[in-house]
Amino acid sequence: MTRKIFITGGRMSPVFIRYMASLTGKSQPKICYLPTASADDPSRINEWYRQCIVAGVTPFVQPMFISSYTQKQSFEEVLLGMDGIYVSGGNTLNMLAIWKAHGIDTILQQAWNKGIVLAGGSAGGLCWFEHGTTDSRPKEITRIDCLGFIKASHCPHYDSEESRRPRFHAYIQSKEFKAGYACDDDAGIFFEDNQVSKVVALRKESNAYYVYEKDGRVVEEVLSKELLA
Repeated sequence: MTRKIFITGGRMSPVFIRYMASLTGKSQPKICYLPTASADDPSRINEWYRQCIVAGVTPFVQPMFISSYTQKQSFEEVLLGMDGIYVSGGNTLNMLAIWKAHGIDTILQQAWNKGIVLAGGSAGGLCWFEHGTTDSRPKEITRIDCLGFIKASHCPHYDSEESRRPRFHAYIQSKEFKAGYACDDDAGIFFEDNQVSKVVALRKESNAYYVYEKDGRVVEEVLSKELLA
């Protein structure tokens, strides 16, 4: 079974949702939104429903702040019954802690191995990598260790937050980070079995990059992309 992950650098978009849905190979895929990083923010959930309508995708949502009185299916039953799972942006550190407490990290690995498409932007893209840059703590951008499905580092918001790029470069140069991938907000990368399969973007100015250290300096390669309509 091919393992699939689609990440973007920033915001959610109906175009990206439609592209993710196409990766399932289903004509009417079931795509579930995990809004944990945003603390199940109702406004973001409403935006997910709105964007799915625009994208022509049937939306599902699995909140983490639930009660056994109101949810009768297990998280495993819900998530492993989907064709795709889209993770929201927000606080990556808090999200990972909540997932670990509920066993969601293990369920997501099962989903990935089963061929369910995993996706997300910002925190929802970062979480699949071994480590990357996060704003989940006070004062400054710091390192975070994540799920490690993709064997590389990651930096989201590469073009929209001015501290991200130099911080990522510093971690790469010091070899605290493995070589990895950075994404502008409107760019995305589709990975199949840990290999880059395709790079897409909403705008010609938006890019994804492979960033690595060579002879003591940081090298940044722009990856060839396709514009999505």
